[in-house]
Amino acid sequence: MSLGETCLVDRTMNPRSCSSANLKVACSKCNLRELCLPLGMPMTEVEKVERIVAHCRKLRRNERLFRAGDRFEALYAVRLGFLKSSISAADGREQVTGFHMAGELVGLDGISTQAHSCDMVALEDTEVCVIPYERLEDVAAAVPVLSTHLHKVMSREIVREHGVMLLLGSMHAEERLAAFLLNLSQRFEARGYSRSEFVLRMTRAEIGSFLGLKLETVSRLFSRFAQEGLIEVSQKRVRIVNPGGLRALVTGQAVAIE
Repeated sequence: MSLGETCLVDRTMNPRSCSSANLKVACSKCNLRELCLPLGMPMTEVEKVERIVAHCRKLRRNERLFRAGDRFEALYAVRLGFLKSSISAADGREQVTGFHMAGELVGLDGISTQAHSCDMVALEDTEVCVIPYERLEDVAAAVPVLSTHLHKVMSREIVREHGVMLLLGSMHAEERLAAFLLNLSQRFEARGYSRSEFVLRMTRAEIGSFLGLKLETVSRLFSRFAQEGLIEVSQKRVRIVNPGGLRALVTGQAVAIE
């Protein structure tokens, strides 16, 4: 969930970040506001949220927003772009734990221990609004509706983790990929984009890591889904031709795997 949006930047500045002196953040004008803030939130309270957003940070593709072990200081509202979260296995392999798009809040993993537990990396050029957590807590204490909303965001993260556990523990390979594509479709639609045609910002290997599948299996399933008329694939562009067919593969299973 995002808590801020418009960033007006002096283009002569470092493109990776914009200082508060050159920044205008306007949640009230954000086209993702309905996804990000509680419905019906009074404008006076929206303005309080705007005042706590410290600055906008720009990330280039493959740049880290934070690393596992970094001190937790802020939450980050994704304004533009796409990120992945991952952890390093004992043998050094990367395990992807989630994909995050515009309108979502990242950094929640650091709240309990005051240190981040995963790496957060931009999959494309990305912008985030930096929200200092201590200031957010102060405003939430004074604005009950915002406090309730934050609890809902955290609860949604718990539900997401349960969905991933179900995905990896009880679904066959084709069910996992079908659920993943349907979930992306739902999330794109919620942001005003096409639910049937979108570009995958992640690689097949990253999808496989997230779904607990080998790269070869992911590639084979994309080809099979295309042959069966469920989807059309052109490099990273996917068009869902038969959403009912994908849903039939995962009937009765949870797809809350944002």
